[in-house]
Amino acid sequence: MTNQQVRVRYAPSPTGQLHIGGARTALFNYLFARKNNGTFILRIEDTDQTRHVADAEEKQMEGLRWLGIEWDEGVGAGGDYGPYRQTERLHLYQQYVKELMERGAAYECFCTEEEIAAERAEQEARGETPMYSGRCRNLSEADKAKLRAEGRKPTVRFLVPKDQIIKIEDHVRGQVEFETNGIGDFIIVRADGIPMYNFACVIDDHTMKISHVIRGEEHLSNTPRQMLLYQAFGWEPPEFAHISLILNQERKKMSKRDESIIQFVEQYKDLGYLPEAVVNFIALLGWSPEGEEEIFSLAELEQQFTLDRINKSPAVFDTEKLAWMNNTYMKQADLDRVLNLALPHLQKAGRISEAPSETELAYVRELVSLYQDRMRAASDIVELTELFYRQEVKFEAEAEAVASEPHVKEVAAALLAQVQAAEEFTAESAAAMIKAVQKETGYRGKQLFMPIRVILTGQNHGPDLNKTIYLLGKSRVIKRLQQYLNTH
Repeated sequence: MTNQQVRVRYAPSPTGQLHIGGARTALFNYLFARKNNGTFILRIEDTDQTRHVADAEEKQMEGLRWLGIEWDEGVGAGGDYGPYRQTERLHLYQQYVKELMERGAAYECFCTEEEIAAERAEQEARGETPMYSGRCRNLSEADKAKLRAEGRKPTVRFLVPKDQIIKIEDHVRGQVEFETNGIGDFIIVRADGIPMYNFACVIDDHTMKISHVIRGEEHLSNTPRQMLLYQAFGWEPPEFAHISLILNQERKKMSKRDESIIQFVEQYKDLGYLPEAVVNFIALLGWSPEGEEEIFSLAELEQQFTLDRINKSPAVFDTEKLAWMNNTYMKQADLDRVLNLALPHLQKAGRISEAPSETELAYVRELVSLYQDRMRAASDIVELTELFYRQEVKFEAEAEAVASEPHVKEVAAALLAQVQAAEEFTAESAAAMIKAVQKETGYRGKQLFMPIRVILTGQNHGPDLNKTIYLLGKSRVIKRLQQYLNTH
């Protein structure tokens, strides 16, 4: 790395919510800036108005903030190198286009889309790599006037020099080479005057003094065109790091239409994932820390992150690992925080009112504490607590086998008598009642505890039994014991 100040950027297009791939790019840039006491910039590349989504910019920023990725400069934060939306920088691009055209490094192209398509088809038919032939390179002023008179609006193309090798020293890929003969003169400004991505990106990165461009591997093919523009202007290019693709669990390129993976940050937020778990997970998609540890806070990632530990090979999005990681964070989280994440899901399921009373909240808090260690996401609370809300016990297959054992009716009858006689009903009194049943029947351990759990919950395994009995409540426990005795 050079001695220049580290300045990096995340530059999304406002075409939708924050995707996991975009979040990883933002995170890697953010971590690199923090590790090197640099500046992290948020820039919005909004020149493609055909794909613009009304609230996408705000959704992108909400997603970053939820993850804890704060930017130092850019949209919403200000700075000395703005404006930070490309549509507000059009005057700047025009100045640089004019400079290239005056020096003969760019020219107007009047070819229609139909003419370009026909040219490509002919090249493909001859077995050639399709690219623009340069037919408008040497038009006279008279030719241009005639074409304008026909109503044609020109694009502006960059004149690609022949027989050059472009070498890129990439922090992830090593040295990558491209031949200019395989590129063809490319459009830098559309016919409507709006700059193309490669051109606007170079102008922005240079004028914003970007030192390192850390972005997805899919942008590697853009890099030779951008390097040619840096060369044409006589500017020092930034350093590049192209991070690997993210593959699905079948090791295929992840598509936004792939329904096997939840792909947008907002969806994880809505499901009740913890942002620190999502950050931890996406940090390990293509980056490896030293040692075997896998659980890192954002602050720890800021200290450890380096470009040389980004992997060349694609990262596999393991949904089970993300669920495990979120569960790890759930176990450590403050109970009231988990409660607040779980409440909307219980409300949506009709388990709790929209404006819960203190009594309701206190009960749900106890339920959440009972299952906190088992929650992979806060939305799991609905399924995990179903047995507390249904009228009758549904026996799982293994549980039915336990319920049919000969001694279980004796245990159920003894417990029913204890519950009916109980003056108080708490987790502590439940423990005392079970002890009394043990004394009366002589059954202990698995022969005692499993039948009680099965009769009351329909499940062989579950959380703390005493607390489960208390939260089911006296009347429901009596009803379930009687239901069992009447049916078995």
